[in-house]
Amino acid sequence: MVDALSPALALTEQELIAKLQAAGYSQIRDIKSTAEGTSVKATKNGKEVSVVVDSSGKMQERR
Repeated sequence: MVDALSPALALTEQELIAKLQAAGYSQIRDIKSTAEGTSVKATKNGKEVSVVVDSSGKMQERR
């Protein structure tokens, strides 16, 4: 399996999903590597959100 995540991000895709789920996100999909970090689409509190996880593991929502 080829890891689609940025090499700078030490988390595997499964670890990233687990971290997002622990933070209250569900329906995690569209995982893509970007210049900012790893971008995902997810649902939180019933709302669609985009989340970017940087190389240090910090999450930032984009609306």
